[in-house]
Amino acid sequence: MSDLVWSRDGRDWPNRDASTFVEAAGLRWHVQRMGKGPSLLLIHGTGAATHSWRGLMPILAGHFAVLALDLPGHGFTQSPSSQRLSLPGMASDISRLLHTLAAKPEIAVGHSAGAAILARMCLDGKIAPRLLVSLNGAFMPFGGVANHLLSPLAKLLVLNPLVPRLFARQAAAAGAVERLIQNTGSTIDAPGIALYRKLVRSPAHVAAALRMMANWRLEPLLHDLPRLTTSLLLIAAANDRSISPDVTRQVREIAPQAEIELVPGLGHLAHEERPQLIANLIMRYPAQTSRASESAPAL
Repeated sequence: MSDLVWSRDGRDWPNRDASTFVEAAGLRWHVQRMGKGPSLLLIHGTGAATHSWRGLMPILAGHFAVLALDLPGHGFTQSPSSQRLSLPGMASDISRLLHTLAAKPEIAVGHSAGAAILARMCLDGKIAPRLLVSLNGAFMPFGGVANHLLSPLAKLLVLNPLVPRLFARQAAAAGAVERLIQNTGSTIDAPGIALYRKLVRSPAHVAAALRMMANWRLEPLLHDLPRLTTSLLLIAAANDRSISPDVTRQVREIAPQAEIELVPGLGHLAHEERPQLIANLIMRYPAQTSRASESAPAL
């Protein structure tokens, strides 16, 4: 078990030829850029990295200039101080990265917690895409007792420097990562499982995910979500065991302009299971939003 090193652990990283490292917001970021056309931004969820887009990104790159990044502390991006691993902190730091890259995404796609980060960025005026796509977006806090226990528990875990190493050691056990993936309701291929195993065996990566959980507050986002004016596509997988499709319907009650696409037979990692299907959904909507804006009456 050791922290990730690009020269060693990045040798077989998906879409490696598209990778580069960029200094911004006091961090060294791992980013991938691919394709030409309108700008499209991809933000992964907690505990993942750019590998999550290994199948989807090349498909989208046939139509867009795609930019993906490892979140702070995740994958090969440097970790910031703990307080920066919060929803507003990451939204701010990613916006500074985009400024450094002169990137102005026309379409923003986020998986799980990545969707919440992008919504926060839209609401704060840090990005102004014409379409925001949520893939099994993590917009709702855990309910009941879990809501009161999860954050304090995560904080206690973060305060113990041994916890990430213990977690990484347990993740190295045979079948551990397979069980984690199974619990999401998804079935992914062996190379995908191997990449997740590489990530969770890194104590630094695990520590960043735990710190992100400890700092996660969705209530301010939910309070502000009715102000969201960006076109919103909510893609929900029917077999998602991590985030119920019911969350999608709750989000539409808050943001009535949202469109819902329910995908049968897939789980939380739907974009890894069926990247072409998800790409088709993403590519269908920009044309619709363009036609809607063209037909809207002038004010």
